[in-house]
Order: sequence, then structure tokens, then C-alpha cells
Amino acid sequence: MRVTTPATYRKFTSSVNDVHLRLNKSMTKITSGAAYESASENPLAYYTGQKIDSQYQDTLAKNTLLTDVKNRLYQQEIGARDIQLTLSRAKVQVEYGKTATTTGEHDIQTIKEDLMQKVRTIANDLNTQYQDFYVYGGNDVSTTPFDLEIDLSHPDSDTDTEKNSVTLTYSHTFPGDTGVTKFQLKYTSDGKTPEDFAFQLTATKPDGTAMTDTEAQGELVRAMSEQGRIDLGYGDIRDYSTLLDTYTGGLNVLTGLNSDAVRSLDKQGGTAASDRIMKELNESPIALIGRAVLSIDDYQKTVDDPASDKAAAKDLLDDRLGTTMDRMTVTEHTISTSYSDLGNKYKLLEETATRLDSIEDSLTEQYKDTLGADPYQAIMEMFNNQYSYNAALQVGSKLMTSSLFDFVR
Repeated sequence: MRVTTPATYRKFTSSVNDVHLRLNKSMTKITSGAAYESASENPLAYYTGQKIDSQYQDTLAKNTLLTDVKNRLYQQEIGARDIQLTLSRAKVQVEYGKTATTTGEHDIQTIKEDLMQKVRTIANDLNTQYQDFYVYGGNDVSTTPFDLEIDLSHPDSDTDTEKNSVTLTYSHTFPGDTGVTKFQLKYTSDGKTPEDFAFQLTATKPDGTAMTDTEAQGELVRAMSEQGRIDLGYGDIRDYSTLLDTYTGGLNVLTGLNSDAVRSLDKQGGTAASDRIMKELNESPIALIGRAVLSIDDYQKTVDDPASDKAAAKDLLDDRLGTTMDRMTVTEHTISTSYSDLGNKYKLLEETATRLDSIEDSLTEQYKDTLGADPYQAIMEMFNNQYSYNAALQVGSKLMTSSLFDFVR
């Protein structure tokens, strides 16, 4: 006769289930690496771990975004370098242009065509793409920010209303706008004096209506004042000015005026900002190379006239090209400053990325120390629970098939 009662069996079954639950938990601990499954097991450690995990996820997000921003800044840096190199090569061609007038019209024409190609190259550099953006200010790749047109179809005549020109069109979508605002910067000369070359600004609203001069100047200042400061782990989120500005507009590169400089000028009131912008644009690579192109074209059209004073035309060309070369040297330094600034930003991002990697590693270790299970201890716990569970199953088998008196013998 078996001496067992339902109560004894129920208690034993409950104990076996507890052992089985501990075994499952120990196996889960090994696979997940987590020491606790819920906050109730160790509230302090659990919520400390949650805080560490939140910090880790924030650091990981910054590091992921930082990689993309680094690549974009690198493209901006390379673009500024290419513009500087193109300007330096154009300066050599301008120097050749001073002597080409004595070696033949073929040589001066070749130099003009090469300079035209170089100024177009700079416009293309400003349209550099990275992923779904133009790195110099385009909000997407559906609207090309910069377009350059060279018009040399007009005769050299003081009475001609249309002048030869180099026109840079800047298309920009302001935040919140659905349409594109277009700025036209037309570089022209009346062929009289070496200093008569200048940009003329006009602009149209997204609906196609023309802006007044004051509106155009204000919107240009607004466009060049835009910033892209991002919390990437550099600077203090509570102080916006300490965050790294990752936005570099094409006109900012051409003028050497970053957004902070434009904003500072704008605070002076009046037309201080727009006047300075136009002044710097007239010294930009596009303006100076365009100046050389227009000067050579004026010279060619003058000497084609049998009644013209060829010696005077050559003197004017030499004067213009000489002045252009001197101004190109200054502009090279301006572009170099923008190039260096972008390089410094890239270096700061690299240093920030290294620091974020270190923080990620540190937080990972902290998390493991706080919530992570010790692998050796977890394995030993699993084997102990496995041994206990197997023993409990053997006891259950004896309990079901033997008398209590037989079992205890």
C-alpha cells in the first residue's frame, strides 16, 4: 500500500515547478546576458541600468549621425579646395593672357576659352552632391542651387543697353517655403575703366514675382545667415552658439563670410550686411575669372575694328589683367580660410567621434557591471539547477511508484 496523500503530491509538484522555473531563468540568463528579468528583482540596479542604456542610445545616435555629417563636411572641404586650385590655375592663365596678345589671336582665344571652362568648373564645384543633398546649400537634389551663364554675344558699345555678362543664378528654398527663391547675380562691364566690373543683384519670389532691390538684399542676407548647428557631442546643448555649425552655403564659401559673420553684420543695421556681401562677391573667384573673360573679349572685339587704337586696347587689357591677378592673390587667401575652417570642423568631428566611441565602450562596461550576468556564475547556477531538477524528477518517479516506507529505506 502506497502511503502518499494528495497534499503531499501537490507540495512536491509545486517544488518541482519552482526548481524548473529557476532552471529556465538560469538558462535565459546565459542566453541574454542579463542578470535580472524585471525591476522587482533588484529595483536599484534595474533603473540604473535603464539610465545607462538611455545614455548609450543617445551616444549611439549621435555617433551614427556624426558619420554622415563628417562625410558631408568632407565634401564641402574638398569643394573649397578645388575652387582654390581652379582659381590658382586661372591666375596662371591670366598671366599668360598679358603676353598672348603679342603672340597671336589664336593664343588669346584659347586662354579665354580655358578661363570660361574654369569659371564653369567652379559653379559645378558648388553643386557637389552627397547622398540626397547638395553640400553647399541645396535642400534636395531636385533643384540645382547654382547655374552659370556666360553671354558674350553683345558688341563692345557704350550705347548698347545689353552688356556682355557672367551671370550666377542661386536657387534656394527657405525653411517653410514650398517654392524656390532665385537670386541672379549678373557680372557686367561697360568697357570704360578697370574698376567698372560689378555684380548686379536681382531676385524673384517663389511665386515668380520680382523683388525690389531692398527685398533682394534682405533675402540674400537671410539665405547666407542660415545655420545648421547640431548636437553631435561637441559643445553644450544649453548654449546654441557652442554647437558645431555643419551648414556651409556656396555664397558663404565664395565670399569668405560664414553665417556668424553675416549675422554680426546684419545686427549693425541698414545695408551693412548686404553691402559687405556684394563687396566680397565682387572679389570672389567667379567674379575675378569672369572679369578676365570679359576683359579679353572686350579686347578682341576692339582690335577687330580696323579703326580702333590697338595699342590703347592692349594697355587697357594689361591694366585689367594685372589688377585681376593682384586681386586673385588676395581671394586665394580668402578661399583658403574657408577651406581651413572646414578642415578644422572635420577634425573636431573626428575627435568627437573618437570620444563617443570611448563613451560607448565605457557605458557598455557599466551596463554589464550593473545588469549583466557573470557568465561563469550563470553557467554554474544552470548546472546546479539542472542537477536539482533531475534529482526532483527522480524523486517524483519514486513517489509515484513506491510506498513511502519503501522509498525511505
